[in-house]
Amino acid sequence: MLSTVRTDSSHPHFRMLVSQLNAYLSGINGEQDAFYSQYNQIDLLQHVVLLYKDQIPAGCGAVKEAAPGIMEVKRMFTVPSFRGTGIASRVLQELEQWSAELGYHKCILETGRFMPDAVALYNNRGYRQIPNYGPYVNTEDSICFEKVLL
Repeated sequence: MLSTVRTDSSHPHFRMLVSQLNAYLSGINGEQDAFYSQYNQIDLLQHVVLLYKDQIPAGCGAVKEAAPGIMEVKRMFTVPSFRGTGIASRVLQELEQWSAELGYHKCILETGRFMPDAVALYNNRGYRQIPNYGPYVNTEDSICFEKVLL
């Protein structure tokens, strides 16, 4: 059975999953890891979604305000043993719904060029590629997306 919890970044299961995410990304990002890590701090995240499969933490994600009316999706992660089961899609759907409930009309995000599963997820969820924004403007390994919320 799948269940979701809306919480903030103080939740111990979120911190555990983010620790796994950081280890995973460190291997992918290599020498660029310090650059990306500075934009992935979790101390002030007020809108975190945890997804449980049979009461086991299986995935997470968060949103934070990027600009008036725009939320940025952060810290998306699915435990490897649960990948390919729709966990990430459910987390993202819940983040989008929560953002819309809070009055936001768009979500943006950045992911890595070397993460084809993440790129496929965002394409499948209706995100469209946009020019890199903010700190990612001159970063060749970054791909940025946006989705207008209904």
